[in-house]
Amino acid sequence: MEPIILASSSPQRQEYLKLLGLPFSCMPANINESFAEGQDPRAMAEELAIRKAGKIVESLKDEPPLWVLGADTLISLDGKIYAKAADRLEAERMLRTFQGQSHQVITAIALYNGRRKTIGCRSVLSTVTFAVMSKKEIQWYLDTGEWEGVAGAYRIQGLASCFISSIQGSYSSIVGLPLREIYEILKDNKYPF
Repeated sequence: MEPIILASSSPQRQEYLKLLGLPFSCMPANINESFAEGQDPRAMAEELAIRKAGKIVESLKDEPPLWVLGADTLISLDGKIYAKAADRLEAERMLRTFQGQSHQVITAIALYNGRRKTIGCRSVLSTVTFAVMSKKEIQWYLDTGEWEGVAGAYRIQGLASCFISSIQGSYSSIVGLPLREIYEILKDNKYPF
């Protein structure tokens, strides 16, 4: 199989690519992930995933890669986008907002095909419902440090699962890489499995 460059350092995304048996290397794409208020969350996730893949392709223009995979996960509640918390206080505000409610998790993937010189994109929308959390429970979760570096300040695959009452959609997408869509986009691009 041909190697893929993952435009991310996410351990969860790496684990899913290993699960699929795909050869890959990591090259995080450091892009500006800011967005304008009122922007469509799904469109924003797709734009960021495409920009991440494109940044890696551009940085390797002297030796163009065959395959680059970019991904981005955003959380949306009532039309507001929640990305990564800047600090513990912002993480606490996010968790207080999510508790007792349902929010959407959007993960977009973008695949650069070096043979075609194209970037294709797909996204998945899932819904996560948090149980009501006490102040003490929120502080306990914040103390774990799991909130750092992830959209919405929680990791569903970690201790946050103690507070998730239901999910609708793709679990792997909520974690950060929708397995079905990865397989489909690779197959559609004639990736040599």
